[in-house]
Amino acid sequence: MDTRRESPFTREAKRIIRAIPRGRVATYGQVAALAGRPGAARGVAWILHSSSAAAALPWHRVINGRGGISLGRGRGFEEQRKRLAAEGVAVGRGGRVDLRRFQWEPKNGTAGLSRGARDFIGVLLREE
Repeated sequence: MDTRRESPFTREAKRIIRAIPRGRVATYGQVAALAGRPGAARGVAWILHSSSAAAALPWHRVINGRGGISLGRGRGFEEQRKRLAAEGVAVGRGGRVDLRRFQWEPKNGTAGLSRGARDFIGVLLREE
């Protein structure tokens, strides 16, 4: 895949998605904020939709901000649920994941992140 034609946001979002470890999840909004564009959750969804297979992205580790699988039944829901369960992520009824238990937190803290990403992480930490 030719990454020279990708935007900096796309390249960074893909890097972040690849960094989500097995057994953890991140939200679309979290990936967007960490990639420097808070509020661009739909952009992350588009990146996953358009290039997951070609870029070998662990697409199944990205879920919605409510902790749920966004894909519909018969449209990837079952596959995402199966992949998450195989990694030890508990997926409840309706495709819900306990974000307090399974949400990924980058180990390097907020060093080097954009202000928007730092703000987003600060909000997440205050919600606990």
